[in-house]
Amino acid sequence: MNRTLALTTVAFCGLLGSAAALADKDSDTDRSHPAAFVKDSAITTEIKSKLASEHITSLGRIHVDTDKDGVVWLSGSARTQAAIDKAVSIAQNTEHVRSVHSDIKIKADD
Repeated sequence: MNRTLALTTVAFCGLLGSAAALADKDSDTDRSHPAAFVKDSAITTEIKSKLASEHITSLGRIHVDTDKDGVVWLSGSARTQAAIDKAVSIAQNTEHVRSVHSDIKIKADD
């Protein structure tokens, strides 16, 4: 009986230790962590502000998202390739941006 109890206790402690190790991950790798979310949001907001301040109507509807590593994802539409290039340039020249991926499509006025 004591041997069974001891083995059960050892097994339980092993499982509990594994769970504790997984819970101790770096908080910045979890995007739901407030600090990581604020950092991502700050980059996204700064890029959106810069795009808005350009007053270029050809920028159309551009959506900006930033991941936890400072990688910016641009999507949506613009009226010209020059507008797309301008949006990418603005994103690339924003502080803390490591890289920019653009999925912006050219869409002429209907």
